[in-house]
Amino acid sequence: MVNRKPRADSLLTVEQVYRQPIGPAHNPKSLYALLLRFVKWRRERNWSETTLKVQTHHSYRFILWASERGISYASEVTRPVLERYQRYLHQYRKKNGEPLSTRTQRTALQPLQVWFRWMAKQNLILANPAADLELPRLEKRLPRTILSVEDVEQVLSLPDLTTAQGIRDRALMELLWSTGIRRSEAAGLEVYSVDGSRKTVTVVQGKGKKDRVIPIGERALWWVQYWLHQVRPELMVKPDIKALFVAMDGVAGLGPNGITNAVSAYIKASGIAKWGSCHLFRHAMATQMLENGADLRWIQAMLGHASVESTQIYTQVSIRALAAVHASTHPAEKTLQRETKNNDEDK
Repeated sequence: MVNRKPRADSLLTVEQVYRQPIGPAHNPKSLYALLLRFVKWRRERNWSETTLKVQTHHSYRFILWASERGISYASEVTRPVLERYQRYLHQYRKKNGEPLSTRTQRTALQPLQVWFRWMAKQNLILANPAADLELPRLEKRLPRTILSVEDVEQVLSLPDLTTAQGIRDRALMELLWSTGIRRSEAAGLEVYSVDGSRKTVTVVQGKGKKDRVIPIGERALWWVQYWLHQVRPELMVKPDIKALFVAMDGVAGLGPNGITNAVSAYIKASGIAKWGSCHLFRHAMATQMLENGADLRWIQAMLGHASVESTQIYTQVSIRALAAVHASTHPAEKTLQRETKNNDEDK
């Protein structure tokens, strides 16, 4: 039996799934046909392409697994079948021998819950087999790396400012640190997204299809405007490109993967972290602003979090205020302070 990986290195697009039918794809009651119908239904209701991509990818992986076990129709999927798939994900081992993380397992199962709930509401199946499926508990993990101000400054000093690429990358990283936007949001910025007079950046249709306006600091604004007005025009082969950050050939905007590749190269070169890129600046911005007294709700608004619970993680990595309280209230620290004071007086 083929041991297919439940999650590919890159998400399958809807178009790729269309080109790779599984089982009795022509039968409207088959899992494959119902998946395409579900994606079409969601697309007609203006769900984001990113959400559709994730939904399609993980549902398609389940269909592959089910097909290998002789299951091709939605009516054949029962609660025990889904639990068996859940055990498969739990027992799966990657090429390096490591299991799938709990987060990855949940990410693979949650689209199935959404899909089967839709089928039940559309009366395409008699009952929802995923209705009471208990997902693995998600560990609450802190970010692996939190950059200090000194760390960020070290990374920002690495681009070669005698080159157009170096100026572009410096402007990009200054923007990421100042605003905390996601890489996909940075890729979606256009030349008019930055308002120099108001000192704001407008993110259009960010995560959750929500617009938001974010303040940008003076320093980041200077670098972005320098790139935009002094360097970018010299690169443009196609002047009709609206993207704020463009590839060095000047024929296309810099996409999310291009942004990751650009930023991660400096992170690795700095020696501060072996992995990570755009989100390190996002984490750094939130943590550093919180340590400097920013209200959690304002940070939530800047990051574009739907719930403050997502923002609260930064209260756990913001250690400066807690360290100060510890130093001033812990009895061992107070004893040390008294001893130090007495020694100084004796001198």
